[in-house]
Amino acid sequence: MDFKEFSFDERVQEGIEAIGYKQATPVQEQVIPMILEGHDVIASAQTGTGKTAAFLLPIIHKIITGEQNHHQVKALIIVPTRELAVQIDQQMEGFSYFTPVSSIAVYGGTDGISYAQEKKALSDGADVIIGTPGRLIAHFNMGYVKVSDLKYLILDEADRMLDMGFFEDIMKIISYLPEKRQNLLFSATMPQKIRTLAKKVLTDPKEVSIAMSKPAEKILQIAYVVYSKQKIPLVSYLLQSKQLRSVLIFCSTKISTKELAKTLKKKKLQVADIHSDLDQQKREEALRAFKARRINVLVATDILSRGIDIEDIDLVINFDVPNDGEDYIHRIGRTARAEADGVAITLIDESSQGKFMEIEELLGHPVHKATVPHELGEAPEYKPRKRRPYQKRNFSRKKFRK
Repeated sequence: MDFKEFSFDERVQEGIEAIGYKQATPVQEQVIPMILEGHDVIASAQTGTGKTAAFLLPIIHKIITGEQNHHQVKALIIVPTRELAVQIDQQMEGFSYFTPVSSIAVYGGTDGISYAQEKKALSDGADVIIGTPGRLIAHFNMGYVKVSDLKYLILDEADRMLDMGFFEDIMKIISYLPEKRQNLLFSATMPQKIRTLAKKVLTDPKEVSIAMSKPAEKILQIAYVVYSKQKIPLVSYLLQSKQLRSVLIFCSTKISTKELAKTLKKKKLQVADIHSDLDQQKREEALRAFKARRINVLVATDILSRGIDIEDIDLVINFDVPNDGEDYIHRIGRTARAEADGVAITLIDESSQGKFMEIEELLGHPVHKATVPHELGEAPEYKPRKRRPYQKRNFSRKKFRK
């Protein structure tokens, strides 16, 4: 479906053409007409399907073709991480370039100047606010956020926000908003907790589910079955044995992120790490250096993985097995973009074999298990056992933020 068929305002269409968009993706084809018609929407779509444009484009169109009040926030987009907030704001700038619509990304970890700029935008009424729950609450609690004329609420990556314990924060923010508004909820997965949130927030929603795509055939998938203590030595071995332009490594904790990056730097590799202990400026510097090829290895925590928008990756390494098949497919999809080939390597320690077996079941085939280099010592056998249901994701241990 051509974007012209949506009959967007010509200024929106001009932005679409300037960016080079021509054909709508399946999620855009289904969701955009629903939003333009004014329906609440709950959509299951993983990152990489074009969902951001699916809600930004119709929202921009509706803002510039509706009643003009330049001193009120029109749309609020709540996201789990500052990286995703920045990424969406960048896309917003591109799509709205030929329109008068203003936007700002609002997130923690910045200096006093940034906070003052956010306060000015929220009190003067920027059209679109993209923010993380904690920072938004800090502003709302001060009483100067102008949302009495707000028309649109978007919850993006809602499953990740609930995983991070933001349920109460989200409900607190919503308590400040007008009851009459259009609500859009996007989530990579659709567990019961998301449906519970949807019932509290959405009104008679239309539902869209985009089937999860399988990894590109050009991605060579490899796994190493290892003991935990062998993981850092194995990554060091793999990176020193080949000349690679661009390597992205995902870790499950900031401790392992720091330890791995420190080890690789000692091996004289050009490495940067990204985790929640770094301030926003440091994270952005690391991303820019990686994109510009000033460094060729980036080590990042899981929590930031969805906010890292980088293509042309030669090698993706899952230092820890991802939580589920969808995260696995999303991560390894960073490689083998366009016409390029790519490699994805996953390290499976003793406690992660059952989790990886479930990923293989979702893929529909086993992933090749490579031999651990002899010099790293004997490795365990791959004898996975199915995890008990409560072990998949133990949400009961996650405390909601107060």
